[in-house]
Amino acid sequence: MLKILRTTCAVLLFGAALDATAGCGTAFCSLNTDWSTHGAQAEPGGRFDLRYEFIDQDQLRAGTRKVGVGEIPSHHDEVRTINRNLIAAFDYTFNARWGIAASLPAVSRDHEHIHNHQGEAFHDSWSFARLSDARITGRYSFDRDSSSPGTGNFGIQFGIKLPTGQYELANAEGDIAERTLQPGTGTTDALAGVFYSTTSAGGTGWFADATLLAPMAERAGYKPGTRLGVDVGASYPWKNRLSLLLQVNAQWKDRDSGLNAEPEDTGGTYLHLSPGVEVSVGDKTRLYGFVQIPIYQYVNGVQLAADWSIAAGLSRRF
Repeated sequence: MLKILRTTCAVLLFGAALDATAGCGTAFCSLNTDWSTHGAQAEPGGRFDLRYEFIDQDQLRAGTRKVGVGEIPSHHDEVRTINRNLIAAFDYTFNARWGIAASLPAVSRDHEHIHNHQGEAFHDSWSFARLSDARITGRYSFDRDSSSPGTGNFGIQFGIKLPTGQYELANAEGDIAERTLQPGTGTTDALAGVFYSTTSAGGTGWFADATLLAPMAERAGYKPGTRLGVDVGASYPWKNRLSLLLQVNAQWKDRDSGLNAEPEDTGGTYLHLSPGVEVSVGDKTRLYGFVQIPIYQYVNGVQLAADWSIAAGLSRRF
């Protein structure tokens, strides 16, 4: 998976998930597509990655069980959120030790919920397409040796998420969306992680990493919960230019806090299985795709979730 993950990885999704309140849920896939952490790009040079995701959150959950809309009384009854994400990333490897990556997501989001007020129910909706929060990440590898198959590659990551996305968008009626539904969090977050990868002489590889994303301060009455992601993946060259990929993605998110947060309905624990494929097109271009399927989902309060998600992209090495 190393090979394919390399291609996928340049996008750097690093837990860039947003949660929509009253439980709008995770709005980005928890896939790890940072090829550099998988040992895929040992030689100096750049890599551009463009990735598309589709996540249809049409299942309301309370804890680990599915519930119906309005089954658990709330000020907001979440109905559905459809997320279409496009993530552009550029990764540059300076040498066997150092590298840097930058990513900028664009989100297209449609959300619907029911606002319950003094015995009356009002249907509210938002639809927008905006840039989200950019990330800049550096990495350092301690023992990379790309000339020796089977040699492990252990390293660290460090970086920052910038508040480039808007966080006060309103719908046509002038109602400002909940902070967890907005394109950006409005906060500057610190990122830190560790990774390990190895590849056999036959091209089969695997990787493991852990990444922590923590906000450094509150912004306009809102502070997103700290997020921890752990990923394990493998790549198997199958036939000709086709490789098979598989990832297991675990993610824990703390509750949001602040005057404009809804801590009761944010945060949770998630475990996903993500099979995928990669096709090499020439020596420098690869196409890849994943299907992400939930194995375990526990949400705080009541939140929207997806029964499946898809991600597909193109990676080009320079």
